[in-house]
Amino acid sequence: MASNDIAKPNHLEPSPLGTKEYWDELYAREITNHDLDPTDEGTIWFDDSAAEDKIVAFLSSQILQEDDAQQQQLLGPEIGRHNCSFLDLGTGNGHLLCRLREGEEIEEDEEGERAWMGRMLGVDYSQKSVEFAKRVAADKGFGGPDSSSKPAIEFRWWDIMTQNPEGVVLEGPNEKGWDVVLDKGTFDAISLSKEKDPDGRRICEGYKERVVPLIRDGGILLVTSCNWTEEELKAWFVGGELEFVDTIKYKSFSFGGKKGQTISSICLRKHALR
Repeated sequence: MASNDIAKPNHLEPSPLGTKEYWDELYAREITNHDLDPTDEGTIWFDDSAAEDKIVAFLSSQILQEDDAQQQQLLGPEIGRHNCSFLDLGTGNGHLLCRLREGEEIEEDEEGERAWMGRMLGVDYSQKSVEFAKRVAADKGFGGPDSSSKPAIEFRWWDIMTQNPEGVVLEGPNEKGWDVVLDKGTFDAISLSKEKDPDGRRICEGYKERVVPLIRDGGILLVTSCNWTEEELKAWFVGGELEFVDTIKYKSFSFGGKKGQTISSICLRKHALR
């Protein structure tokens, strides 16, 4: 069966985690907690699976090919730490972008910058999330032009499912779109929404078509989920302009004679339709 013909998985049962009210209330609490204790950065989703560390390592290996110089760099030799652009969908507290901006630890015998220095934008449909992410980034020195030697991280209130993407689609000198679009749990939340589009579909059905225009031709989408397996994510996203590239491996568990992972991450690359 061709990728375009793969049947979509059964929908998830709606949950409060699929509502804007849930996330507004969560981030309002996290702002209050942060006011009481500025070291409290809120919930880091999928931290128990070391997802952010895995994502950062994966991006380094795929984009920079630091482990094997003979392999082709995924985004091309002209894209590196100094200029790779990132869009984080459903940014939450913005911690993933901060993690990328901070960079990896440098070994004593290494030289050079290990942080990602290109433009970064985090978007979320919860205004409280955006407010909190700005605070966390400012505390880390990424909140403005004078706060750090590293570029500021931008955050913006934006609902991918309902709002026009004007100002979110990156306009580059040669290509339109972001090098890397990140989704860490956002498709999960949208999949838990009971809302429907004008055609009567659950809104998760239209998520892919809203995401694809945000990625430049040749750019990548990295989706991390705790609700969908690797094969289910492929069924949702592979096909059309998106082709499967690779997956991130997490620790597996065995239950009832079957092996699985607590979360799944797949990487897809956008190509022009032929």
